[in-house]
Order: sequence, then structure tokens, then C-alpha cells
Amino acid sequence: MREEGLLAGPTLPEEEAFEVGLRPRELSEFVGQEALKDRLSILIEAAQGRGEPLDHVLFSGPPGLGKTTLAAILANTMGAQFRITSGPALERPGDLAAVITNLDRGDVLFIDEIHRLPRTVEEVLYPAIEDFALDLVVGKGPAARSIRLDLPRFTLVGATTRVGRVSSPLRDRFGVIDRLDYYPPEDL
Repeated sequence: MREEGLLAGPTLPEEEAFEVGLRPRELSEFVGQEALKDRLSILIEAAQGRGEPLDHVLFSGPPGLGKTTLAAILANTMGAQFRITSGPALERPGDLAAVITNLDRGDVLFIDEIHRLPRTVEEVLYPAIEDFALDLVVGKGPAARSIRLDLPRFTLVGATTRVGRVSSPLRDRFGVIDRLDYYPPEDL
């Protein structure tokens, strides 16, 4: 929803629905980023051929180039649910646990500004994206015990404007890392 300001009045619900309807839903509708689209097409075709969810993807690049839209296209193409959150919204490990335990097989979890994830949340994310498991510690002190919850295979798509601020251990767990570049004038 847009903010009200001097030039923009309040946004009506039908305007918001119209704007969402303008977003591309398939790679063929997405303008520009041709080399990236070719690589994503191969990724999609391979995953569909194996009958498995996509590998985890990290998109980087300046704001406004289509990272969120591409993540939604990946989910749509795979026939998966698209779940969106952001690094700053996941303040504690429990926040992440609440999100990933509600995912179904093949779902695409999009984390915008993934470089802003707290390290404690990142550490919970590692086994979730590597082993599709969530390790929880129940209790404190000597009575504490660890419980492992199995998760359905899902796809994590991370987006960042600052790939250098994504920790190396997290970055290494993505199967695909790609950068979106500015559009040439002919694509605009």
C-alpha cells in the first residue's frame, strides 16, 4: 500500500489489485535480464524433470530491478505457494520457526533483505535449508534437550542489495546465486 502524500492520494483496494495484476507471472512476461532468465529456465526445467522443488536461490542487485517479482515467478512456474517475509521481521529464532513450520512441500519462502537476518536466526536457518530439519532446544541448563523436526522440501529465495553483507556460511548454502543488473534503455 502506498503512503499518502502531497501527490498521491489514498490507494483504493481495486487499484492495489490492478497493480498486482500488472506484475509478470511467467519468465516470458518478464522484460530484461535475459541471461538470468535463461539460467532460471534451466533451473526450473531441471527441477521439474526430477520432480523436486527448486534449489535455493539468492538474488542480489540494486532495489527495484525485480528480485521479488522473479521469486514470485519461480513459485508460480513451479505451482507452489509464495510466502514472503524479510530479514528485519525475523528478529528471533522462534519467528523463523513459526514461518518454516507452516511451509508445505515445494513452497517458495522469499526473504527480502536477507543480509539483515540476525546471526541467531541464520543459525536456525542452516539445517532448515541443508537438511530440511529444524533443531529446537527445549528447556535450559542441564535439563535442556534438542528436538529435531523434519520439514518438507521447500525453496528459499533470498534477496539482497548488499551481497557482501550476507554471511559466507549462509551464502554458501545457496545452490544458485545471481545478480540483477540495471536495464538497458531498450528494455525500459
